[in-house]
Amino acid sequence: MTTISATSIASSVGKLTGDRVDTLLLRYPRWIHAEGRTHRLMSLGEDFEISVPTPSLMEDPNLSRNASSSRAIPVSRLIQDVLDDPAVPLFWGKNQKGMQAGEELSGNALSMAKLHWNDAMRHAIDHAQALHEDGAHKQLVNRLLEPFSHITVVCTSTNWSNFLHLRDHADAEPHIRILAQEVRKALEGATPQVLYPGDWHLPFVNVTDEHGVEPLALSGGEALQNAIKLSVARCASTSYKTVDGFDMTIERAVELHDKLVAQDPLHASPCEHQCSPDQLDCTTGQYEHPEKHGNLRGFVQYRKTLSGERR
Repeated sequence: MTTISATSIASSVGKLTGDRVDTLLLRYPRWIHAEGRTHRLMSLGEDFEISVPTPSLMEDPNLSRNASSSRAIPVSRLIQDVLDDPAVPLFWGKNQKGMQAGEELSGNALSMAKLHWNDAMRHAIDHAQALHEDGAHKQLVNRLLEPFSHITVVCTSTNWSNFLHLRDHADAEPHIRILAQEVRKALEGATPQVLYPGDWHLPFVNVTDEHGVEPLALSGGEALQNAIKLSVARCASTSYKTVDGFDMTIERAVELHDKLVAQDPLHASPCEHQCSPDQLDCTTGQYEHPEKHGNLRGFVQYRKTLSGERR
């Protein structure tokens, strides 16, 4: 089976401005992620095409994202994940000229294609296991498993329209289009919480967290800072748990957060998902702190509050 899914983790709307921010947890075959760019082709003759690049999920400047890393996942866990939920094509395109397959394989050709894919996956698992037993590090071993594995990505934005316009389209690669359709459904199905300036959009931190943190009721102090750090740490691991499967507790979160923001250069991308509605200037009607929005609209991004993040 192949999993392509989008789940709403947090959705918020600013009470004073109406700006909306959404954080989604995405899971999809790693080969979608691996395409640094995809192209829409313009045909100028029988043997000549011009490629017009369009931004991929990981290149769209409107989207803040953190993704699970093959370098961090234990070999045994990734092998089991491939066995439990292998990434297998949902559209078996038939060979033709150009970058898009207009029709699928059928009959015996389709059966053989599926058999070859499965055989390749089994061989990759066997060789990965052997390489692991020989003492190779997971950052090397897990590369063999990537064509058959999924990736998990946490993604935050106030503007999904560019991605959806480009990807929920007949010309898009079929699996990317399925992902875009799942993103659209997740956004349409989410019910945003209403936030005032001083309230925080904190993915992976519930209104009543298992550690007693209630971010919506907090406007400052150590408890709020811990809630922000918990969200940062969980976004960094794209989960409520660490990559080793342990719960991401406040203590673990504070340690990871402080390690990320104390490094030079800053590892600040997990700090782009937390945000608070900006104030409006009563005289001009403009945002008071647009320089702190980052790639969001109408929200002060936590990353932009960190010292030295612009270096």
